[in-house]
Amino acid sequence: MMLQEVYSFQKISYKRVLIHILFWLLVLAALILIYGINKPSYFMSFRNNLFYMPVHLVYFYSLAYYFIPKFLLKGRYIVFAFLVMFLAISLAFLTRIIDIFIVDPYIDKVLKAMGMQDEWMKIQGSFWEQFTNPYYLVNAIKGSNLIVWIAIAIKLFKLWYERRQAALQAELNFLKAQVHPHFLFNTLNNLYALTLNQSPKAPNIVLGLAEILRYMLYECDKEYISLKKDLEILESYIALEKLRYEDRLELNFSISGQVQEQLIAPLLLIPLVENAFKHGVSEQVGESWIKMDLSIQNQKLKFKIANSKPQTISNDRHIGNIGLSNVKKRLMLIYPDTHELKIKEDEDMFLIVLDIDLSRGNSNHEN
Repeated sequence: MMLQEVYSFQKISYKRVLIHILFWLLVLAALILIYGINKPSYFMSFRNNLFYMPVHLVYFYSLAYYFIPKFLLKGRYIVFAFLVMFLAISLAFLTRIIDIFIVDPYIDKVLKAMGMQDEWMKIQGSFWEQFTNPYYLVNAIKGSNLIVWIAIAIKLFKLWYERRQAALQAELNFLKAQVHPHFLFNTLNNLYALTLNQSPKAPNIVLGLAEILRYMLYECDKEYISLKKDLEILESYIALEKLRYEDRLELNFSISGQVQEQLIAPLLLIPLVENAFKHGVSEQVGESWIKMDLSIQNQKLKFKIANSKPQTISNDRHIGNIGLSNVKKRLMLIYPDTHELKIKEDEDMFLIVLDIDLSRGNSNHEN
């Protein structure tokens, strides 16, 4: 997604308008304080800067909402630079007109009334000489540029951040979508094995698979979902696998802690369990085992899953690695600094330990 595309879809809201108003009020207050030091009163500074404020506003909003999206973000840098220079010079001349006809006469009048006219260094000469005085023209350009470009820098940073967030969300959506076909591929393989033997379990597996896919398609579009619901689907998947393996599999799954009130990113746990079945059970001829333990304590989730390991590794081992790689990437995107994934492998066991701080998802839900 291009930066200008992110920009073009921004919605005007009352909140944004209020933020802009507050920003410019802060700018005005800062200018009053800065320039008021050298003025007889802060009221004079307030009045003068109030006259200049329309110039700053025209400068900023022309750049932020027209020149930047129309030229800079589309790569038309030379045209953009020329237009910015033209706008800056034009507004500098406008500032000088405000000075000559509004600000200077007011200052002159106030200082004379206060008997301080000697401190007033007014430019003498014709209108044109006052209007084109290089010193005041340069100051006019510098004054608006400093204020406006600080605001522009904030605006560009905001656009960059939105673009970055959009890219991360697109990557996250892609990774989440990748789980569906990978899961379906493995489950259909299991179903195919049963149908070859004309197993009566096949219809039940189809129904269970339909329920899991419905959950994946229609309930996993949120950033965070109920951990309780995610575990229910996980248990449904485990039940499907147990139908297939029966006495060949020894499985233990324990859950402890308050899971009802917790939220988690969807489809993080299923690929880990799926990997255990795929490479710890289906590749093993004799009896096999899987042990899972999930606990919640102080919004911290710990999920341990260990499975027996076959003596020989099949050539499609990389298929399981797709699921693990997907989980790793999603964890980095969703829980960048609040997770730990450990994978340990020895001669007869494969162990995964996942720790996640769920407080981020829970706090987002509360807000």
